[in-house]
Amino acid sequence: MVHLEANPRGVIVPVRAHAAARKNGVTGTHDGMLRVAVTAAPEKGKANKAIVAVLSDALGVPKSAIELVAGETSPRKRFLIVGGKLGQLQTAVGRLVGGEVD
Repeated sequence: MVHLEANPRGVIVPVRAHAAARKNGVTGTHDGMLRVAVTAAPEKGKANKAIVAVLSDALGVPKSAIELVAGETSPRKRFLIVGGKLGQLQTAVGRLVGGEVD
């Protein structure tokens, strides 16, 4: 179960990052977070930019609406979807992982 969090500016999406993977994509959940794999190396923000691109495609939101708010150098990250609606993102994430979203 992914734990989305309402925020005055939008919705916080917790992410467990897997950098230097074989392919880009959402691969499921891990400990209440959305697991996102990217081929980019975890150096100089490359993996973070790649995660933003994957989230943008997967959730149907523009890249400019996604901000990294915590975990810049950690695999445990928190992204803010600016202007996102909790209900809509719960539905989108639920479709991605085939499960419940909190």
